[in-house]
Amino acid sequence: MSGRELILLTEGSVELVGRIPRSSNQTFLVQVSLGDDEAYAVYKPESGERPLSDFEPGLYRRERAAYLLSEALGWGFVPSTVIREEAPVGVGSLQWFIECDFQEHYFTLYEDAPETHRELARIALFDYVANNTDRKSGHVLRGDDGRIWGIDHGLCFSASFKLRTVIWDFAGEPIPDALLEDIGPLAEAVPPGVAELLDDNEVTALKQRVQRLLRAGVLPVDRTGMRYPWPLV
Repeated sequence: MSGRELILLTEGSVELVGRIPRSSNQTFLVQVSLGDDEAYAVYKPESGERPLSDFEPGLYRRERAAYLLSEALGWGFVPSTVIREEAPVGVGSLQWFIECDFQEHYFTLYEDAPETHRELARIALFDYVANNTDRKSGHVLRGDDGRIWGIDHGLCFSASFKLRTVIWDFAGEPIPDALLEDIGPLAEAVPPGVAELLDDNEVTALKQRVQRLLRAGVLPVDRTGMRYPWPLV
């Protein structure tokens, strides 16, 4: 991602614009400003998280970990994401806001834009590696720049297998050699920036998931037919 984005997110002042509706946790649209430069971002504070039985508080750390993992793989589909200790309602993640048509999402892209299928399949692979528990259709965006983005990764990286996603259209397809080469190093070591945001069991489980992918060589298949989030969009 661009240096400008990371500088603004890391050093800019943060002003609340409003709450983003239909989010299970408190999620805010904010404006970040540094001198004459300004942009929108999505702010997810720990103080706005609903208690969960299967994830410890601090989902914002997983948002940051997903961004760092995407960058380490060279895939760059998670918008720039930082952790801000000092923010309007406390520590949380700050993610670059993607300008897009929100009427488009995974289902519409899969049906209407076959040129995006390679990128969508790569997100499916990422979600298995990251053990994404909540890949709704609306968490896949096509930016005004034409790029495909994935957002909302707070429920990732559990040590227990919890994959829930709407992206099953590529199940059983061979994983391209280039993508196997990308994920291969994760079978032995998780990038330090990612690992420090997770616990030891989560790091071990991530490596084991990658090892299974390397052995199988195909995108995962849901044999239960039940690994879907709700709502779907």
